[in-house]
Amino acid sequence: MARLFFVVLFSMGILGANEYRTVYPITLKKDEQVTFMVKYDVYVREFTLRWTLFINDGLVLFHTYNKNIFQNILYLNGINQSFKIFLKPKGARYEVPYFLVKFTKFDLEKNEAKFKIFLSDKRFEMYIEHKKKTIQK
Repeated sequence: MARLFFVVLFSMGILGANEYRTVYPITLKKDEQVTFMVKYDVYVREFTLRWTLFINDGLVLFHTYNKNIFQNILYLNGINQSFKIFLKPKGARYEVPYFLVKFTKFDLEKNEAKFKIFLSDKRFEMYIEHKKKTIQK
């Protein structure tokens, strides 16, 4: 009986552990921008991310999705370390796909910020195209 309980518990852990379909590691210098094209159904949306200032351990970020502009301040201490972008309108009967952007490291010598962008898409509805980085002036 104990063996059966262990097998069931272990298999539930493996099946439920992979919430994120894809993880994109990103490294950006000041005012360098990364772009993702998000495609689903007949829609094509653009997600961009760049940072402009690192002061008092806070990183000021600008990001856009579907022509909406947002600003966040992220910290490495665990509080306000990440934010979520819903990629589709919220539905009543399913979990909406989203990006989770997490600030992971800042290199003072290179003046670079490191992020991980997690894609949660349990129904495999989204097609993501990672574009090259550009410098904003």
